[in-house]
Amino acid sequence: MPNASDLDQKPNRLVAVLIYDGLATFEYGIATEIFGLARPEMGEDWYRMVTCAIEDGPLRAGGGIFISATARLDALDEAGTIIVPGWKTQLAPPPALISALQRANARGARIVSICSGAFALAGAGLLDGRSATTHWRYADAFKAAFPKVTLIPEVLYVDEGNVLTSAGSAAGIDLLLHIVRRDFGADAANSVARRLVMPAHRDGGQAQFIERPVPRRPNGKLTFLLDAMRARLNQTMTVADLAEQAAMSERTFLRRFKEMTGLTPAAWLLEERLAAAKQMLEGPSLPVEEIAATAGFGSAATMRMHFRKSVGIGPTEYRRRFGTERNLAGLPSARQSIM
Repeated sequence: MPNASDLDQKPNRLVAVLIYDGLATFEYGIATEIFGLARPEMGEDWYRMVTCAIEDGPLRAGGGIFISATARLDALDEAGTIIVPGWKTQLAPPPALISALQRANARGARIVSICSGAFALAGAGLLDGRSATTHWRYADAFKAAFPKVTLIPEVLYVDEGNVLTSAGSAAGIDLLLHIVRRDFGADAANSVARRLVMPAHRDGGQAQFIERPVPRRPNGKLTFLLDAMRARLNQTMTVADLAEQAAMSERTFLRRFKEMTGLTPAAWLLEERLAAAKQMLEGPSLPVEEIAATAGFGSAATMRMHFRKSVGIGPTEYRRRFGTERNLAGLPSARQSIM
């Protein structure tokens, strides 16, 4: 039976989502979908969500709807996680909100912004001296308004520990799934992602957009080739071999590959190998050397180098943070087959 000190250390799963007049409906919906739905399969320790108004309501939200809060701003003092789902970029956060966010930050609460919500966090001084991101459309305005913040406009999200920021709306889903992974492990994040019918993990460093995300014409040959490349990540692949399999010249193959994926074949393969290694590190405790060989890095030393460069930490630390020693009841294993 846990003693009082154990109970004191239990994570604070209360998630407070801010609402305001002019609320970004989609961003609010993201937070509700991930933190506000009943998920009995996750156990009693799952999140509880409360909606906090920063002003009197009912409040207008995008799409011509009105919304009312279940709590006021002082509920932020009790929350373990606070989410700002967008913000009116031209409007400074009111003093009461600034004070509430600063108090929460001082006591170690996790504060999260989606899309333009980064303007509210920066307006409260929470991003000074830190890295952050926001929607690429707002990058210039953000840099001009907050020169003390290191803006990284091209990525999906930035995790600074207890302060996290995401890019445009859909990137908010990636960030919130990342938070679930941090709190509950890969199995839980995979389960939530399946209910959302989306991939369980896109790395925060992935680009917000590519210049031509949809090819002019669907290319079945390249689609099948990508599947084949995933199936043999541990094999050497040259541009010449891949172009031959796609029945293209090397020059045409490189151009079409970039149009379809936004990456060169080498960069795409590296991302796929890192993703495969992460899945294996999150699952049962396979030796690092075996993971490196299976994912196509050849050696553990090479995998460590790429992990530190791309992820910021080594494979062992990644396993310590995100690995699961047990599977949550009723959830499939986090190790999904790589075709």
